Amino acid sequence: MWKKLENLTSKIYEKALKRRGEHRIALLIDGPNMLRKEFNIDLDKIREVLSEFGDIVIGRVYLNQYASDKLIEAVINQGFEPKISAGDVDVEMAVDATELVFNPNIDTIAYVTRDADFLPAIRKAKERGKKVIVIGAEPGFSKALQNIADYVIKIGEEFQLDKEKLEKKKKSKKVEEKQLSKNNKDDNIESSEIKE
Repeated sequence: MWKKLENLTSKIYEKALKRRGEHRIALLIDGPNMLRKEFNIDLDKIREVLSEFGDIVIGRVYLNQYASDKLIEAVINQGFEPKISAGDVDVEMAVDATELVFNPNIDTIAYVTRDADFLPAIRKAKERGKKVIVIGAEPGFSKALQNIADYVIKIGEEFQLDKEKLEKKKKSKKVEEKQLSKNNKDDNIESSEIKE
């Protein structure tokens, strides 16, 4: 019986390893175009969907100089690298995307955008044998982008940030901070009593 269980576990592990290593993905997110209140996108859900394709090796969110400190902090807390541009965000993202075409550690480039400005970078990626995933939302999701991509993922309600979950997370964090603060005070009182 144990031998069968061991074989089953081994097969599951092997399948997981094959799937996880299948694609090495660079994820590039057009912040001003996609991180808008009207879309209310949860970046964790994008990460979850892309995990079906492989591992995210590079995760960048491109923002303009008007991005709020809270947004930048949220991007960092979700494990992404914020790239803040004083100029046109699309230009910086397209240049980075073109550089990634020549990175041998990346075989798939995922764009989160609705903008056809990235068509030349995508064409270059495909010429060089890279797979392209485009994640976008309506209105304004470029048909040209959708037609050139190897995979297209349309963002709907399932990608939206769950506000209730977020509020619960904030409340839980506040409770933890209060408990930690109380524990620190108790420790300080105990240490001062010991000194006396």
